[in-house]
Amino acid sequence: MPYLHGATGPQAHPVPKDARTTHSSGQSFEQLRQGCLQAGRLFEDTDFPANNTSLFYSERLPVPFVWKRPGFWQHSEWLDVVIDDRLPTFRGRLVFLHSADHNEFWSALLEKAYAKLNGSYEALKGGSTVEAMEDFTGGVAETFLTREAPQDFYAILGKALKRGSLLGCSMDIRNAAESEARTPFGLIKGHAYTVTGLDQVDVRGQKIELIRVRNPWGQVEWNGPWSDSSPEWQSVGLADQKRLCHAALDDGEFWMAFEDFRAHFDKVELCNLTPDALQEDTLHRWEVAVHQGSWVRGSTAGGCRNFLDTFWTNPQIKLSLTEKDEGQEGCTFLVALMQKDRRKLKRFGADMLTIGYAIYSPGRDGHLDKDFFRYHASLARSKTFINLREVSERFRLPPGEYILVPSTFEPHQEADFCLRIFSEKKAISRDLDGTVDIDLPEPPQTTPPEQETEEEQQFRALFHRVAGEDMEVTAEELEYVLNAVLQKRKDLKFKKLSLISCRNIISLMDTSGNGKLEFSEFRVFWDKLKQWINLFTEFDVDRSGTMSSYELRTALRASGFQLSSRLLQLIVLRYADEGLQLDLDDFLNCLVRLENASRVFQALRVKNQDFIHLNINEFINLTMNI
Repeated sequence: MPYLHGATGPQAHPVPKDARTTHSSGQSFEQLRQGCLQAGRLFEDTDFPANNTSLFYSERLPVPFVWKRPGFWQHSEWLDVVIDDRLPTFRGRLVFLHSADHNEFWSALLEKAYAKLNGSYEALKGGSTVEAMEDFTGGVAETFLTREAPQDFYAILGKALKRGSLLGCSMDIRNAAESEARTPFGLIKGHAYTVTGLDQVDVRGQKIELIRVRNPWGQVEWNGPWSDSSPEWQSVGLADQKRLCHAALDDGEFWMAFEDFRAHFDKVELCNLTPDALQEDTLHRWEVAVHQGSWVRGSTAGGCRNFLDTFWTNPQIKLSLTEKDEGQEGCTFLVALMQKDRRKLKRFGADMLTIGYAIYSPGRDGHLDKDFFRYHASLARSKTFINLREVSERFRLPPGEYILVPSTFEPHQEADFCLRIFSEKKAISRDLDGTVDIDLPEPPQTTPPEQETEEEQQFRALFHRVAGEDMEVTAEELEYVLNAVLQKRKDLKFKKLSLISCRNIISLMDTSGNGKLEFSEFRVFWDKLKQWINLFTEFDVDRSGTMSSYELRTALRASGFQLSSRLLQLIVLRYADEGLQLDLDDFLNCLVRLENASRVFQALRVKNQDFIHLNINEFINLTMNI
């Protein structure tokens, strides 16, 4: 039934805010949206349902359709990007992506959502095909130069097609004049083609490897051997021709010998899809593992292997390969390292960092230290460190355990990253720096007064003199006592301990809860303090009175604290100076607070069973932020 206007005569020019409601419920977009938000569900349009009635009204369904919701993927998670429908124009025409039909806007709206995801339209400049393939599918991309591709390149492409991967190919251009230029064989330079199939035919007892390529223009095809009308097809039986869907149509799709393909095309870009992006009946699927991490200056931004003193501090991921590929002696896997949000940060002056990774055979448990990398070379690595958003590489290694070390080329460069591992068979991976383990030594036995050294007797006398009759010291008095004693040490260069550190010490050692320290409590701490000072001097290699923040992981582990990368980054941000150095006061304050937090955590777990579910990593993270 046509819409009946309620008034006659001239009407005001319609504006968007007066748009008529067309939904059968009588609700506007905003009302429908609010209803979905309150109910916690996605919108489903009953007026235009996701079934066959919305597809055809007079024709039969040619194939079974599956209705899916689109998304935008970034950094290993699917994102819903909400935009309005306002688009940038000039003189009534769209400025950026547009369709030939000026009333068609889906591509421009898609581009706007992508621009929003990256911060601006300008941030999309200088992109690549593989970036878009990844962002719209969630897959991992590889680039092969056809003249340098591995011997089993044909088999690699065949497996990729069976897994539902996206394959594109192109020919390089040497200058702008060659762009979209047609070769004598009917191929277009600088043009993006799609690989749609692989097969073999038997010609006079010889197997010929063929590849099917499509020109998205829908016309202009290869005219060499095995093209639509080439004489080679006369050597192939009708059954094989039918199986290969051979037809002499100028539809943009054509077969060519794989040998000719490698000779004419320069590059193949392959996007391996994750299981969630594939159909249920896909024959082969990748197994996927994802690790999110950060390179933080002073703690986990160690740079490449050229910088041995800091390289070992980079994040480390353990990979266990247990199953060989079918019919192979090794395990095939892809490693893709992506730096996150660099396009979004362009407006703040951030450029793509130069990134890469290396793979080692550890032969031991735990985070690998500096000495390991001093004496062991990598088994495999990314071909190069390069300033691209993502670096990916395909490997085949024997079953075993390996350590992946992702890094920037230069040390001290900060970024978030996503590391994805695609494997043919199930592989197990874990972040070596994601757990917290605390193993504090038992407090040493106090020395009886008659067995004290001369230094200890002088120290007791000083404590008594400062403490007064109550034989207890406040934080201010403790500050005086510790600095007076430590300044007499000839082997220790340090700034004075701060009042904050002394308050934290009392908080750690005060068993009576009166905010003061008795001599017996102080004696226990003094023995602990001597161990910590000896540890500090061990890492103060230049005797400057400071230690590098990159050595903090090892120093803390020697003190009984194995921390996650996240906690270590937090501590470095809190205690290290601009030069990434910690002095003795910073180091002691850090240790005291860590030990205090761990003791409180253990006490709460004993007293409160509900508290047992709280992770110690979360608890220390909370207390270190207070």
